[in-house]
Parts: sequence; structure tokens; C-alpha cells
Amino acid sequence: MRIDLMAGATTGAVARKVAPMPTILVFDSGLGGLTVLEQVRRARPDAAFVYAADDAAFPYGRLSESVLIERVLTVMERLLALHAPDLVVVACNTASTLVLPALRQRFVTPFVGVVPPIKPAAAATRSRVVTLLATPGTVARAYTHELIETYAGTCDVTLVGAPNLAGFAEAELAGAAIDDAALAAEIAPCFVTKADGRRTDVVCLSCTHYPLLLARFQALAPWPVTWIDPAPAIARRVIQLLGSADRDAPDAGPVLGAFTGGAGLTEPLRRSLTARGIRTVAVEPMPLGLQ
Repeated sequence: MRIDLMAGATTGAVARKVAPMPTILVFDSGLGGLTVLEQVRRARPDAAFVYAADDAAFPYGRLSESVLIERVLTVMERLLALHAPDLVVVACNTASTLVLPALRQRFVTPFVGVVPPIKPAAAATRSRVVTLLATPGTVARAYTHELIETYAGTCDVTLVGAPNLAGFAEAELAGAAIDDAALAAEIAPCFVTKADGRRTDVVCLSCTHYPLLLARFQALAPWPVTWIDPAPAIARRVIQLLGSADRDAPDAGPVLGAFTGGAGLTEPLRRSLTARGIRTVAVEPMPLGLQ
């Protein structure tokens, strides 16, 4: 049975319990969740936000499923105790497609996950040739394949597990120059021409890091396509669960950043975080212990 990653909880149950100006925690393995944070902040500018990055364990794709589940549960327990959010957005496809059921079973706080945007892609395509661009872990998940069977059964769907794009996005935010050729090689398998002349016209961005590179993708694409980012849909789901902002409520102000490692917090990266509203960064060391 496919779990609804964006369910969170019933709208009424959550909306009656949260404060008029709720605290929302956006969680990712690294910096990809910044794309989700931006959309959710636009939806609820009055809310207090914590952006939590488990950078000590980045990238999650290198971890076994059992290690990843235990890691996220451990980190989340600490974050919930420290920040007491009214709602958590797990802004990571790898974690969402694997850990959401365990999080919901252990904690009472509502969680919203990230869904590979297969359904809107199937609605948008005209050629019926669609690509899902994700991490290798997300491409391999049964959840992803069930989404395709459910919503894109009439489409030709190409699955592309890009091994380096998330790291490229992190590096670019930190001020590194990523070569066009390296990016072009990662996205080249997304562009497919079928024997009958039909070709890819929609690409699903199924890792939250990837929209950070969207302008580069658009410039390097061999032909124009529609790029679908799931972040706006996540923001709409948050509104369904928490309600809309009061028109008279003031904006909550800067976002608190919480990192589990902090080794990559260079000055260029701190400037990038400040530009995205994260003006205070705290490091709560949680080393990743792998056997």
C-alpha cells in the first residue's frame, strides 16, 4: 500500500491545535530543502521557521535503509525537543520515501513529506514522454514506481538517478564554480527521443536540491521542457493543515538554521543562507557513526 507522504494529519485536527503563529520546521539532509522553505515561507510569512540540515550525514543516498531510518529518527527526536514545531516538512525525497511512516509512528507532531511530482507531470505532458530526475535512491524506491504505475501508466517514463547533482547544488551555494559540461552530462539522459519522433517534454525534479540549479538546467537543455518542482504543492499542503496567515499578522522575520555538522559552513555559504532569510545558524553536533 502506498503511503500518502503529504498527508501530515487531518486538516481540522491540526488547525485546532496550532498557535495562530505556528512554528514550522523544514528538514533536509543538506541544503535542498531551501527550495521548499522559500515556498512555505511565502505561504505562511507570519510563521516562525527553523531550517534543519543533517549535514553531518549528507548525502543520505549513501546510507543503507536501516541506517537512514535510525538516523532520521534520532535527529528528529533532538529537533522536536529543541524547537517544538507545530508541523515538520521533510523536504527530502530520499527521507520522505523511506522514513515518513516511522516518523509518524513514533512522534505525534504532524509530518509532511515530498512526493515525486509524477501526477502533475502526467497532466502536463503532451508528448506522453516524461522523465523523473532524482537521486539513485529515490529512483530505486518502490514508492516511486507505484506513483508511476498509478498516475503515469499511459506515459513513457524515463528514470534518471543522477549521482552528483545534489552535491553540485551544495557546492554552488557555497561559492564553487560547477562546470557546464559536468551539469550537462548529469541531465543528458533526461532528454529522450522515441522512434516515432516524440520526445521528452516534462522533467520532474524529484530531489529538492535540483531546483537550486534550475536556471542552469534550462540554459543547458538540448530543447525546452517543462520542469516541475514539487515545492509549491508542499506549500499548499501546509496551508491546508495549518490554515492561511492572518492578513494583519506581521511577518515572523529571519529563519533559524540548525545544522548537525557545520563543517561546510564557509563564509560564502553563510552569505547564501543570509540571502535566503537564515541569519542565525546554530550547530548541534550529531556525528554520524557508521560501523
